[in-house]
Amino acid sequence: MHQKAVRYVTRSTAAAAATLATAAAATLATAATSVAAAAVATSIILSPVADASSRMDGVHSDLMRAVQLNQITEEQAAKFEAKLAGRILGEA
Repeated sequence: MHQKAVRYVTRSTAAAAATLATAAAATLATAATSVAAAAVATSIILSPVADASSRMDGVHSDLMRAVQLNQITEEQAAKFEAKLAGRILGEA
């Protein structure tokens, strides 16, 4: 076989192998990410539900943080907290 043809085949084979290795690595990374996301979702689904008072504490602290950041007014926070309290505490 001609020397140039041998070099072409060798380089083409090496390039194809590198492309396949890169694709395989990307596939493995995607699979690992999917497995990690599924594990997080499962832990969230299977975690115990917080009681109503701790949920309301969280709502209150989130709303107060929003007021501090000037995202909502104190009046809006109070109305929204009252609305959520009716729903959350109504479930309990």
